[in-house]
Amino acid sequence: VSGQHSSFLITLGGISLFMLGMTLAAENLQKLAANRIRDLLVTLSRKPIFGLLVGILMTLVIQSSGAVISMLVGLGSAGVFSLTQVMGVILGVTIGTTFTVQLLSLNVAQYGLAIFSIAFMFYFMARHRVFKQVMAVVMGFGLIFWGLDLIGVGTTALRDVTVFSDFLLQLKHNPFYTILLTAIFTALVHSSAVTIGFAMTLAMSGQIDLVDSVYWVYGANIGTTATPLMAAVGGNHVGRQVAWAHCIYKIVSVLIFVPLTPYLADLVSSTNIQRDVANVHTAFNVAASALFFPFINYGARIIEKIFPPKESEKEFSVKYLERGSYQNPSVAAAHAEREVLRMADIVLSMVRDSVELLKDENPDLEDSIKERDDKVDMLNREINLFLARHMEESDPSTQRRMMRIIYFGADLESAADVVDNNILDLARKKHALKLNFSKGGWDEIVGLHQEVMKVAEMSVSCFQVSELELGSKVIFHKREVRKLEKQLRESHIERLVKGKAETINTSSIHLDVLSDYRRVVGLMSNHVYGLLKENDPYNILPRR
Repeated sequence: VSGQHSSFLITLGGISLFMLGMTLAAENLQKLAANRIRDLLVTLSRKPIFGLLVGILMTLVIQSSGAVISMLVGLGSAGVFSLTQVMGVILGVTIGTTFTVQLLSLNVAQYGLAIFSIAFMFYFMARHRVFKQVMAVVMGFGLIFWGLDLIGVGTTALRDVTVFSDFLLQLKHNPFYTILLTAIFTALVHSSAVTIGFAMTLAMSGQIDLVDSVYWVYGANIGTTATPLMAAVGGNHVGRQVAWAHCIYKIVSVLIFVPLTPYLADLVSSTNIQRDVANVHTAFNVAASALFFPFINYGARIIEKIFPPKESEKEFSVKYLERGSYQNPSVAAAHAEREVLRMADIVLSMVRDSVELLKDENPDLEDSIKERDDKVDMLNREINLFLARHMEESDPSTQRRMMRIIYFGADLESAADVVDNNILDLARKKHALKLNFSKGGWDEIVGLHQEVMKVAEMSVSCFQVSELELGSKVIFHKREVRKLEKQLRESHIERLVKGKAETINTSSIHLDVLSDYRRVVGLMSNHVYGLLKENDPYNILPRR
């Protein structure tokens, strides 16, 4: 019994050293070249063939297909590139991962401890950072070979253990279970190389044959998709699409090749079964990549349909600034007007919800306000760029129309900033200090907010229809809001004089809120003065 335990522990120790070596080599290779490889990836992944080559290079350098695909998931989630650009890289990664397995097939396992020891001495004495990292990589490969040697020793001894030999016999008669269990094992250890290295040692000791090892290769390829799938959790739809594209590609490849397993084994069969297992792995991945490469674009479209973005993940963008309007400045101005009104609707929603920020603490609403402010900033930027392209070729009337849109957009953005930067900060301060407005003070804020909304909505309608009468109403109500704000300040001072505790505690916040709402009204109604001035050549109408 002790001998069986010893064999098992040797095998387990070998697997542990193998995994430690893979981690050590991969981490230091990433330190040496990952940033440069990432930049190269972004630059060259525009065409599938370049993506394929970059995928091979990345995996050769990082020595972990799971880590590379996880990197792709992260970059995809960050919006660096699309699924179509990544598809070629995924195929390249599957080819690049065969290098490690080919390295394992070299008959140098018995030198693993020596390689590790020599590299460790140089690492210990090294002072230069890059040289230390290179030695750490060599140490990692030394541990890999040493671990492989221990696995071979342990599994050879386990051959005489009835339970272990019966288990392998059961797998031999059930290829499906072989694929399933090796996939699970690979997912747990996060390395297909560990699984295939284990298969090599079993094949060398005669416990499995070449056909059996092919099923181990299939399972290892499927299991390696677990790491990217986990990395995609919490990412956006592009990250999920990248992870699932990799997973589906592996599964479909295995389904295609399972009926061809005996032929694949015959194709690579030689007198060196350790090399045969590595060649099976290489042949499978190269053939699968070659088979799917012509259909990259179709595959990307299928994945995008199967895993569409959630409603909340759909990218916000301009809606009316179409390229077809570039040739006609008046049409371009009309499209920009529609876009700025869309922008105004977002700002109105921010002003409308601002009072809820002040009422109760609501992190979701705070995040929503931030997101809407970002949308307003983006729309304003795009509208300005769009109109700038048409300004010179426009007639004076259209130019004035475009300038009116630009000014209105700038005021809308400023109003959104008042809500996002000022009112939101005041609300957070109030909630952090556990303060409450007095009943009278809160009622006044709500009343002012209602008047602000009335003027803001009226102002947006005035921009849309350009009516002088409506413009005059906007200015009238704007001035009424200014008067109301002054009255509410005086009312607040009266409560302070009476010594109300809630009024004293929230005084600065209360007064700042009143001031911010007055600013919102002023910004939202600025454009009306331009409309009135255009129709008041003798400067008779009252100014601000």
